[in-house]
Amino acid sequence: MEFDATATARRAPDPTRMAAETLAGFARRFAWVLDDLSALVPGRRLVAEGWGLRPELVAPVVESVRQMVVLVPTAEFRAHQLTRLPRASNALAGVSDPERANRNRWKRDELVAVDAVAQAEALGVRVVEVDGSLDGEQLTDLVAEHFAAYL
Repeated sequence: MEFDATATARRAPDPTRMAAETLAGFARRFAWVLDDLSALVPGRRLVAEGWGLRPELVAPVVESVRQMVVLVPTAEFRAHQLTRLPRASNALAGVSDPERANRNRWKRDELVAVDAVAQAEALGVRVVEVDGSLDGEQLTDLVAEHFAAYL
């Protein structure tokens, strides 16, 4: 039996490739996101949140980058999530090595987060690191304060 490197790579991609594919997917789907959001409240401002709302995609469609904030979890907070949230450590069904799949997924997520911070900083977008020191209400207050001039 011959070793098929291409098939193996498809079954067990490395986190760097996974991150690149994830980032490319965000760009491909962003037009759909804009359509969905504009259908919700046409002509009105809104607050949208989501992993795929990347700084480099959102910045061109807002009046000012001050109308944006990027929340990014620290590595320590993400590790904390692994111990607290069962869904955070669940691997996809059918993987042969669930531990490796989780490591790859978490490394991919870290690479995507690092890229989001770099993109935000390059554009002058405020970045807030979520480290668990603020509870949900405090974090909501911080974001509301950031957007106060626009609400």
